[in-house]
Amino acid sequence: MKLKLKIWRQKNAKSKGAFVSYDLDGVSPDMSFLEMLDLLNSRLIDDGKEPVAFDHDCREGICGSCGMYINGYPHGPVPGLTTCHLSMRYFKEGETIVIEPWRARPFPVIKDLIVDRSALDRIQVAGGFISVTAGAASEANSILVTKKNSDEAFDSAICIGCGACVAACKNASPMLFVSAKISQYALLPQGKPEAKERVRAMIAEMDRNGFGNCSNTGACEAQCPKQIKLLNIARLNREYFKAF
Repeated sequence: MKLKLKIWRQKNAKSKGAFVSYDLDGVSPDMSFLEMLDLLNSRLIDDGKEPVAFDHDCREGICGSCGMYINGYPHGPVPGLTTCHLSMRYFKEGETIVIEPWRARPFPVIKDLIVDRSALDRIQVAGGFISVTAGAASEANSILVTKKNSDEAFDSAICIGCGACVAACKNASPMLFVSAKISQYALLPQGKPEAKERVRAMIAEMDRNGFGNCSNTGACEAQCPKQIKLLNIARLNREYFKAF
């Protein structure tokens, strides 16, 4: 399969970037998107050129570090997938693929397709935890949690913090990420004692890092690779109102 790639190249955060086009052949439909980029980089290195810098780690859809903007979609055009799980069979012979980094002021470009996502880490550190000593696992029936709350807490906890919600939002808002972290504790007894401090601290850190607020368009849910629900943002708003 032959493809035309338009990839954003940028030396560092202070340099001016630009799209560079590459013609790539020999792409197998069985390759993942990152394997296709590996092939491109192998060819570039053989030609004595600098390879394209992109972030990745597990390549198992767990860490979220592989995130990039592909043909106008965070992680690519297939719902519910991280970039590393995106297969080349979803693209056609001769297709032009435009690849960019996340576009948000709180995510400065480090190089090429790699952005600094540490702003999300700072939000997590600000309050996304419980500070009690939990000790060993207690008897399952000693703290009763309804199945509905348990299921919803788990569905929120699977957020991988990749930043796709920020990239999809016209306001560069991380509200889906923050609400998932708030929800996983708000729904469980262990999160109740510090609920007010948690939500105030995380929202304040979100604002401090220059993120926008919710745009109410639903783009974040549509593009989230873990399909975190907008209902979490409603819960976040209720928790925030109760904190004052």
